[in-house]
Amino acid sequence: MLSYLLQHVFTILGFALALFLLARVFHEHERPSTSMAWFLAIVFVPYLGVPAYLLFGGRKLRRLVARKGPLYPRGKAQTGAGGPIGNTAERVLSAYGYPPARDGNKMKLLRTGEETYVELLDMIDTAQESIHVMTFILGRDSVGKEIVSRLSRKAQQGVEVRLLLDALGCLYTRGRFVESLRRAGGRVGVFMPMLPLRRRWSANLRNHRKMAIIDGEIGMIGGTNLAREYMGPAADPARWIDTNVVLRGPALADLERVFAGDWRFATGEDLQLKDGPRAPCEEGSPGMRTQVVASGPDVAGDPLYDAILSLIHEARKRVWIVTPYFVPDEGLFKALMLQSRLGRDVRIVVPGRSNHPVADLARGRRLRRLQGVGARVFAHPTRMIHAKQIVVDDDIAVSGSANLDMRSLYLNFEVDVFVYSPEKVAEMANWASGLMSQCVESGLTTPGYFRRWAEDLGWLVSPLL
Repeated sequence: MLSYLLQHVFTILGFALALFLLARVFHEHERPSTSMAWFLAIVFVPYLGVPAYLLFGGRKLRRLVARKGPLYPRGKAQTGAGGPIGNTAERVLSAYGYPPARDGNKMKLLRTGEETYVELLDMIDTAQESIHVMTFILGRDSVGKEIVSRLSRKAQQGVEVRLLLDALGCLYTRGRFVESLRRAGGRVGVFMPMLPLRRRWSANLRNHRKMAIIDGEIGMIGGTNLAREYMGPAADPARWIDTNVVLRGPALADLERVFAGDWRFATGEDLQLKDGPRAPCEEGSPGMRTQVVASGPDVAGDPLYDAILSLIHEARKRVWIVTPYFVPDEGLFKALMLQSRLGRDVRIVVPGRSNHPVADLARGRRLRRLQGVGARVFAHPTRMIHAKQIVVDDDIAVSGSANLDMRSLYLNFEVDVFVYSPEKVAEMANWASGLMSQCVESGLTTPGYFRRWAEDLGWLVSPLL
């Protein structure tokens, strides 16, 4: 009798929890596809769907924003500091309260992992006052060891060194692996633990931002993690294809503000930053109009998504996208379909086979539909493409840590740089064109029955990726 009553009570409690979670699903997820995917999981596979949503389903952390403070005050449009607003993306970001695009910057495009490795070590070695580094992955390999060694050496010399690591991406390197840096006087922060044993935890919302800021005067931002797969001293045919940019000038203060907010959230320490934007780069150097755009659970709404969507709709000539994982939502996909139908030069560059097979399956149906209306798809036959880049027409480009998938656009903490200078946009487009020359242009093919079934299943779960 007692066991029957307990079973009855647990059934009622389980049913009540499922109803609560379903209400939360429809409240937090405005996209019908995501809501329906979680709805099906919770209703038809409750023993998996309920715990999965508790661990992975949340999208915005209101308490996190309250503790951390809003990265950008929504509704306070930023104007004036960066000159006149010239395109829809800038207006969208301004409406979200983002710092304006700033003139007078200087940017260097790093095209390979070898260039990035040499540049990063040189930046570390020349630091005089401070080194701030943030990464999703710190490799337990020769590259990771060398970077930690260089950081430790600078800390011993009295330079303030802060290294911020994501708890999941650096699961095996956030402990004893960086102890030498701690002993040398450097600070190591761990962002968002995965288990509910401490405050500020989440198994799902990861810090995917990557940056390095030296002395508050020079910064690096991009998609490259600090591991051998991404960078190294010598060329490696197995190394992933990735890019970064080195940034100097007024926009660097906006990048530093992102690091300071994440560091304060992870460690409780407030950083003393230089007041105001940096001075424009020296006269005679290539000037550049740039805007730093962070997104994630600490930002109200989905400004990065909205800005990218507006760029695609505004395109009149071309939309080139380089991404490891092509899993757009319906809005982005329809915008690309429309531009392809209108005769715009729409190109998607992806790895032939990425490190996430489910994402590869999820992309198949949509890539073929884009090809059917005139878009071109390029796949690298042998190497993983990890670069993230969008080029729109001749005067706008986007580069940074965000992939063109729903995890980057809706879940992860990300940071990108929007470039509004035709000279640098042309350089980034030339890099993308060179990458396409290494790829195979995919033709329309009809998949077999089992492949088609697997792609349909991948597409069904794509809102959860």
